[in-house]
Amino acid sequence: MPNRQEELIAAVAAVRAASRVCVAVQDRLVSPETIEKKDKSPVTVADFASQAVVCATLAKHLPEDAVVGEEDAAELREEGQEAVRKVVVEQVAAVLGTPEDEKQVLDWIDRGGANASGKRYWTLDPIDGTKGFLRNDQYAVALALIEDGEVVLGVLGCPKLPFGSGSKPGALFCGIRDAGAFSASLWDESDETFTPISVSKIQATSEARFCESVESGHSNQGQSAQIASELGITTEPFRIDSQCKYAAVACGEASIYLRMPTSAEYREKIWDHAAGMIVVESAGGRVTDISGNPLDFTHGRKLEENRGVIATCGSIHDDVVAAVQNVVSQT
Repeated sequence: MPNRQEELIAAVAAVRAASRVCVAVQDRLVSPETIEKKDKSPVTVADFASQAVVCATLAKHLPEDAVVGEEDAAELREEGQEAVRKVVVEQVAAVLGTPEDEKQVLDWIDRGGANASGKRYWTLDPIDGTKGFLRNDQYAVALALIEDGEVVLGVLGCPKLPFGSGSKPGALFCGIRDAGAFSASLWDESDETFTPISVSKIQATSEARFCESVESGHSNQGQSAQIASELGITTEPFRIDSQCKYAAVACGEASIYLRMPTSAEYREKIWDHAAGMIVVESAGGRVTDISGNPLDFTHGRKLEENRGVIATCGSIHDDVVAAVQNVVSQT
């Protein structure tokens, strides 16, 4: 296995910095009034600022690496976006400790516009779980390294997820292929002791706990309930936003994460699953589509050959796939 130390250091630094900018934007711009009005401007600012920070940090550590991100700066450059652009630049400069340079910040954002076609690139979701972010609930910064179509390293920053008893919320999760999965404080950069994590060791599906999206539009929750019944699961599902669900499976708080297709045409985007998948797999779990096929990252920005996602602790994976297929065949 290649030594991933350099990539891991860069990814952890990028995700920690992006998480700081997300929290700063949330503290400054998200209020009861914006929540009531369903004002999405705070998440717009945070999305752009987070991507700029990640791309700037990766450019510093690994200048040759491409980044496939969710955003580009075209919208931000438009007339009428001056106020949003100004806040994005301010937030990025504050977190990185750099002068306010609008052109540089926009260029960093655009650095995330690479095609998902090279032999090696990073894929980034600057804020995964935008509705969770706007509710002051769970969201994640998700960054993963893909080489020759295989996800080899991933880091999740979960600013609202508890880490340890009595500690300030904020958990970091890392997965390195063939080298394990680890958790750490998201904020305490002086503590570089990463704790190994592993999936639950249950053997019977009836002992499992589901983890699914808070937002019903993200997955077919009616089918999920049927599948739970078929598997003999009576425990209430653990509903949580974003790729924090993958983290929950990786550290044993849940045993199954289902993302059932909401339409025949929809295909998942690579940045919504790459980091979470490698964290779960590195912790001993399994991740496939709903037919049991490995997720295929060789078709650009979407998982074109896959439908839905099943992540489990591994020991019950085949049983879960069988139950899913049984329910799907009845619809």
